[in-house]
Amino acid sequence: MTALDPRYAWVRRLLVLAILLAVWEAAGRANMLNPLYAPSPSQIGSALVELFGDGRIWPHLEATFSAALGGLLLGIIVGILLGVVAALVPFIAELIEPVMTLLNAIPRVVLAPLFVIWFGIGLSSKVALSFILVAVLIFFSVFTGIRQIDRRLVERIVTLGGDRAALVRHVYLPSVAAWVLGSLKVAVGFAFTGACVGEFVAASRGLGYLLSFAQSTYNAALMMAIIVLILAVVLIIFSLAGRLEKHLLRWS
Repeated sequence: MTALDPRYAWVRRLLVLAILLAVWEAAGRANMLNPLYAPSPSQIGSALVELFGDGRIWPHLEATFSAALGGLLLGIIVGILLGVVAALVPFIAELIEPVMTLLNAIPRVVLAPLFVIWFGIGLSSKVALSFILVAVLIFFSVFTGIRQIDRRLVERIVTLGGDRAALVRHVYLPSVAAWVLGSLKVAVGFAFTGACVGEFVAASRGLGYLLSFAQSTYNAALMMAIIVLILAVVLIIFSLAGRLEKHLLRWS
């Protein structure tokens, strides 16, 4: 059997997607689908065009991006710091690891209503939820990455006269960078999940708010249009994160 050329994988994927959309559209036009529950691709496209045509989507995109990127940056910074300190200082690990394990064990999105009570329905509660989702992920990535460093490598650096600064530069930083970049795509998804869930719970703008509005008005076309938009944004950021990962880890 002839192997498929991986260079044309994207062509095959687009072809399958086009076929599925065509079948979906045909089923909608043949009245085989109830548009109240399953709008056709053309109806979803019309909802997207309307969102961008009247310009009302931009404040919502700005709100979601601000919350997601703010939580992502804070979560990465705090997660790295706590992970490094906990991995290198056993006493700190005894205090932090159980808390992070507990946070990791529960569905962290259930904290959204609590954050709304604490920080209000504005941007702060969405940033807080994105932050907690990302920080826990990055903490365990860094903590595990440092803990799994080959001790023989550390001993060699020390034997050759290397001090703690040399260990950090030549051993710990490369390991931390590899684990963080490996978790970056998941962290981006978590950040947008936190922002959208927080907006869905309580907000005055944002993509999550639009989803809540579409649900309350039984506007399935608008709801699916927003979901498609969120998927497109996350896929673009995934692609950028993948390029960044390949660029920064080209030495590996």
